[in-house]
Amino acid sequence: MPLSEDEQRILSEIEQQLYASDPQLAKEVGSTTIYRHAGRNLKWAALGFVGGLAFMVVALTVSTFVVAFAGFLVMLASALWFERNLRKMGRAGWQQWTESMRAAGVRDSFGSAGKRMKERFKRDE
Repeated sequence: MPLSEDEQRILSEIEQQLYASDPQLAKEVGSTTIYRHAGRNLKWAALGFVGGLAFMVVALTVSTFVVAFAGFLVMLASALWFERNLRKMGRAGWQQWTESMRAAGVRDSFGSAGKRMKERFKRDE
């Protein structure tokens, strides 16, 4: 059901107010898609899996199996999170995401996240 002229006018006013009050948020909302969000979650899930694996290996060499089991649980949770986000993406989203990763390069994809973190926690001097 299409919007009426009045509803379209109200919607465009809200959009203009958003761009005027917070252009950074408007840019972020405009550029973020479900594929991009799920892709970001895939990166975090893979990082969690590797971290859980490293914790489990270190715990097995230093401590008992009970502590290493926590690393296994982190790996399991990360694998399930990865699978859930992969299903959210679907086949079309996965192809789009992998093509953009190839075009931009893996280092650039992870590097921009590091840059954003540095900017976020930079102290005013």
